[in-house]
Amino acid sequence: MKFTLSWLKDHLETEASLAEIVERLTAIGLEVERVDDKASLKPFVIAKVLTAVQHPDADRLRVLTVDTGDGKPPVQVVCGAPNARAGLIGAFAAPGTYVPGIDVTLSVGKIRGVESHGMMCSERELEISDEHNGIIDLPEDAPVGTSFAAYAHLDDPVIEINLTPNRPDATSVYGIARDLAASGLGRLTGGAIMPHAGEGMCPVKVKIEAPDLCPGFALTLVKGVKNGPSPKWLQQRLLAIGLRPISALVDITNYVTFDRSRPLHVFDANKVAGNLVVRRAKDGEKVLALDGREYTLTPEMCVIADDNGVESIAGIMGGEHSGCDENTTDVLIESALWDPITTARTGRTLGIISDARYRFERGVDPEFMVPGVELATKLVLDFCGGSPTEIEVAGYAGHKPKIIFFPLSEVKRLTGIEVPREEALAILTRLGFEPRSSGDTVEVKVPSWRPDVDGKADLVEEVMRIHGVDNILAQPLTSHDAVNGRILTTLQVRTRAAKRSLAVRGMMEAVTWSFIPAKHAELFGGGQNGLKLANPIAADMSDMRPSLLPGLIAAAQRNADRGIGDVALFEVSGTYEGDLPDQQRRVAAGVRRGTAKLDGSGRSWSGNAGLVGVFDAKADAIAALEACGAPVDRLQIEPGGPAWYHPGRSGTIKLGPKTVLGTFGEFHPKTLDALDASGPLCGFEVFVDAVPEPKAKPTRTKPKLELSPFQAVKRDFAFVVDRSVEAGTLVRAALAADKKLVTGVSVFDVFEGASLGTAKKSIAIEVSIQPVEKTLTDEDFEALAKRIVENVNKQTGGVLRA
Repeated sequence: MKFTLSWLKDHLETEASLAEIVERLTAIGLEVERVDDKASLKPFVIAKVLTAVQHPDADRLRVLTVDTGDGKPPVQVVCGAPNARAGLIGAFAAPGTYVPGIDVTLSVGKIRGVESHGMMCSERELEISDEHNGIIDLPEDAPVGTSFAAYAHLDDPVIEINLTPNRPDATSVYGIARDLAASGLGRLTGGAIMPHAGEGMCPVKVKIEAPDLCPGFALTLVKGVKNGPSPKWLQQRLLAIGLRPISALVDITNYVTFDRSRPLHVFDANKVAGNLVVRRAKDGEKVLALDGREYTLTPEMCVIADDNGVESIAGIMGGEHSGCDENTTDVLIESALWDPITTARTGRTLGIISDARYRFERGVDPEFMVPGVELATKLVLDFCGGSPTEIEVAGYAGHKPKIIFFPLSEVKRLTGIEVPREEALAILTRLGFEPRSSGDTVEVKVPSWRPDVDGKADLVEEVMRIHGVDNILAQPLTSHDAVNGRILTTLQVRTRAAKRSLAVRGMMEAVTWSFIPAKHAELFGGGQNGLKLANPIAADMSDMRPSLLPGLIAAAQRNADRGIGDVALFEVSGTYEGDLPDQQRRVAAGVRRGTAKLDGSGRSWSGNAGLVGVFDAKADAIAALEACGAPVDRLQIEPGGPAWYHPGRSGTIKLGPKTVLGTFGEFHPKTLDALDASGPLCGFEVFVDAVPEPKAKPTRTKPKLELSPFQAVKRDFAFVVDRSVEAGTLVRAALAADKKLVTGVSVFDVFEGASLGTAKKSIAIEVSIQPVEKTLTDEDFEALAKRIVENVNKQTGGVLRA
């Protein structure tokens, strides 16, 4: 939101300086982003051309002698403007002056052999307008030697504030002045608008067919107007805030939009056929808007139409057909109320960003609908003449103010500051609220221009921003006698640990979208039972992801498409299988592509590295689980996994028969085809939130783990079992032989051959034995070995290999 200082002072009677105003704006929540004090125009002075003679070597140049009014001899200036003549008074820039319109700092130079000490400037060179056919020509009484910016009222500072969406009242200069006055920086003025005396009823009637989209509509006709340029002061204000002056009628609507946050529209009455109708657009209906673009409309959009069709996109932009031009003689001035949600949705769908949409989608003051027409009519009569009719009002049932019961103690409870009762009530009153005191709880009527105020906390905010949040004193944090407990939750600790573990393994972290296409969600277990979005931001982002793998595979493929085929990516984030809390999980997932193995990738002196496979994904999954605190030595690996993995090259990680901690494997070719990806690709997913909590740590007086003083021993066994027997089953059987002495079992060889028999294999294991009470004798070892053999035979049918 931009405005000039003089514009603000139209509504704020104050002696405060620019610096004080800027500081106060930020203090009351209207953060100032930038102040342009027009310093670039200060060096330009009013000067008079004394003589103008033809340049000796150029037909289109003249050599001028210019009196700058500083008491020194006239300076010589070479000028190419067609209107340069003796006696002309204009704006002069001396050497060393920066000219913003041409982005040049002047210096003394020679033009076709003649020295030039400065330049006489056009309006475009000073960025006053686009006019550049000649230099500025001022009246004869313009004071030579004085500041041109001050004379032309161009030294008006421009203030730009950053507005939050909850402050629609501050989208007007008057609203900003009201806040400053409420803060004690001056007195609010210029708010009264006198109604005009109309001549008869407006001949054009309004019919509202969509009252849910248009709660009110005001219209008046002004006959006999003469459209032309708007006054200079109005043009300068619009230029200062970045708007291009067009004509008096159009400039008036822009001025009222910024001055009072009341967007308006003017129709050329002679181009409107019949009465106006506010309705929903017909599917496929088109309109040529004022920006010169044609838009195709849908039934969810609201329009203003006449007998010829759509004349305006409601609340956003008018149509080109009924726009005003220099031939306009009769105008219809429209001021209406539009549904904020519909306005925002229409503007976003059509891609139109306008000042009207900016205000309507935040909410305008409904009580200013009719006064807005009155103000615009007065300006039209002042600038263009004409005679108005009475105002036609349709659909407006009046504003029903909100009533909030406000305990004044809430200020202290929510902010920690004791604001005196009288001051709090005075602040609310100055802001336009109407408090009615009734004990400790005050009944507060909310003004029509504050649709953002809904409850007690909003009123506390209003009191505090005017009272001053800088009055909140700094308070030191209270110290504790004991050492603080941990801050992070178990899930946060595990997330951080999993990320570090996977990064150490050479994988790079990726952040993918939580929204994926429906067909990808179905591929990874979503589909009918998945979580679909009611209002997706795009057609291919319709479902919440049931797995992290689709996004990671897509990211790996994008890298491959750009020539980086060997990538290892991971992500630790949430997946969504439904809208219930227990259907949302924290998952660590990763993919490897090409030759992106842990031990290096790509080409080397010894040849190409091997391709990634199922065991790379398994190692990544185990590392992530170990970082999360899972008991890796007790994990069970079962062959096979979800349908998106290759059935013979995948596995499922379990802790016990029921707890699934993760899956891993090489991806099924059909999965890659559906994702438009190419391999080799392997990946994994581990469920961080499924890892059981660790047991309590040992205390000082009772250590959980005692180191044994006796020597550990290892023994090897080789068993012949059926080919269908899993190595993990044999390992668990050996461990169960004596849980106190056997501390570990690992497989170091698997052999198949004709010497073993048909459908047989040999599995060799190493058993770690740790005595804890005494040194084991040969008899003890023989007894333990016998139990191991018997246990393996009982559970797997294996026999010792001869």
